[in-house]
Amino acid sequence: MIDIEWSKLPFAYFKTDYNVRTYFRDGKWGEVELSSSEYINIHMAASSLHYGQEAFEGLKAFRGSDGKIRVFRWEENFKRMETTAHGIVMQPVPMSIFRESLLKVVKMNEKYIPPFGTGASLYIRPLLIGSGACVGVKPADEYLFLVFVGPVGPYFKEGFSPVNIQIARDVDRAAPLGTGAFKVGGNYAASLSSGERAHHDGYAACLYLDPKEKRFIDECGPANFFGIKGNTYVTPLSTSILPSITNKSLMTLAEDMGLKVERRPVAVEELAEFDEVGACGTAAVISPIKLIQDRELGTVYNYCKDGKAGPVSTKLYNRLRAIQYGEEADKFNWNTIIE
Repeated sequence: MIDIEWSKLPFAYFKTDYNVRTYFRDGKWGEVELSSSEYINIHMAASSLHYGQEAFEGLKAFRGSDGKIRVFRWEENFKRMETTAHGIVMQPVPMSIFRESLLKVVKMNEKYIPPFGTGASLYIRPLLIGSGACVGVKPADEYLFLVFVGPVGPYFKEGFSPVNIQIARDVDRAAPLGTGAFKVGGNYAASLSSGERAHHDGYAACLYLDPKEKRFIDECGPANFFGIKGNTYVTPLSTSILPSITNKSLMTLAEDMGLKVERRPVAVEELAEFDEVGACGTAAVISPIKLIQDRELGTVYNYCKDGKAGPVSTKLYNRLRAIQYGEEADKFNWNTIIE
């Protein structure tokens, strides 16, 4: 047994015993290798370092109420990484290698999967980078695919308690027809300054508006935005938003609960009309939002007046978590059980 205070884990890097890696060289992928090193050797002219040929994913494994290990919707992460790879002209990882790497790294680090009931999970980070040397601007001819894991707590320290968000009108995290819909590091680099400013001002994250007109809601920090209006689940539609697998799952659950689902442009003024709002993603699952303040205009939108998450957000959160932990029947076949 390892001595970890599971219920006090932050969302941060945690050293485990193994990671897995494989290389694309000479036109083909190699074998999946097990490694105990936290480091990689990379050419100083690698395309990932100079031209941003880098993609990553984030998903989780859970130890269920029955003791079984469940990996949640990994096929969707594979598809998203494949889309990203095509988007920035990298060699896509075959599904067979993605699956083998995922299951092997989870199994080899099984002792780091938090026990059921602690509120923690095993975060899984697949990483694909251009490792071939490039001085001219062009795609690399060699790639490294690596997967590491670590136990984590909630992304926002508040957990499922409501957070405050700041609208940042003076920053764009992605261009209208750029890489916003791909999971690449550059999008996150573009959000760092405004994110740190929001933290300094006492907010959990930034709410970004569309980069073209500044009229519509885009991303909510490192997560997707959603709002509840009566019996309708509303989430933004934009070419610069990363398609969240958690959001996709919540839309399915919302329809299953009898809600109408709308994925469409959401004008910032519509914030005044929502009964509940929240941010959703793999790391946070759902973070209910208590207050949104427009930094430039000073407008304030208040929710969760009793200090608690709204009833629809709470039900969605509890249902998704129950499926992930095996407490509710997996009627949508989202989980892969690792024996």
